[in-house]
Amino acid sequence: MKKLIALLATLLVLAGCSSVSVDKYAGQKPALDLRSYFDGTIDGHGIFQDRSGEVVKRFHVVIDASWQGDTGTLDERFTYSDGTTQRRVWTLTSLGSGRYTGRAGDVVGVAQGEAAGNALRWRYVMALPVDGKVYEVDFDDWMFLMDDQVMLNRSAMSKWGVHLGDVTLSFYKRK
Repeated sequence: MKKLIALLATLLVLAGCSSVSVDKYAGQKPALDLRSYFDGTIDGHGIFQDRSGEVVKRFHVVIDASWQGDTGTLDERFTYSDGTTQRRVWTLTSLGSGRYTGRAGDVVGVAQGEAAGNALRWRYVMALPVDGKVYEVDFDDWMFLMDDQVMLNRSAMSKWGVHLGDVTLSFYKRK
């Protein structure tokens, strides 16, 4: 019985580590060009859901985005449903072949991004303040371009492999 429980636990851990490759979306249209989409002003509306699925926060974000060569800047200004605000400034670097890196003040280390077809996957660790403490949380962040103005974003948050919640966003690029 102990061996069966150990085998099931191992399978659950391995299943939690597997994921879809961004290459799965290589043939999907419209093709996502980060420099083109994240250039100008983008509005976003989103929610944060805890691991039970309860919506614990809603927010609006306005992103002012621009590129100089291979370096992009995303200046994000958040307004949350509880009235609080937050600003995050990302610096993105295109490495070619659909690969990107990103840095922001509350991102621990360097975010790694891969794009293919209409999809972009970001993986990073964010320092999140919660109740007076700061926790380093893993983000598995997927974005899907729907058309030239709309992109959908879903981020799974975890700590030590334990799922904490999800962030869901819809972006709308102003013309």
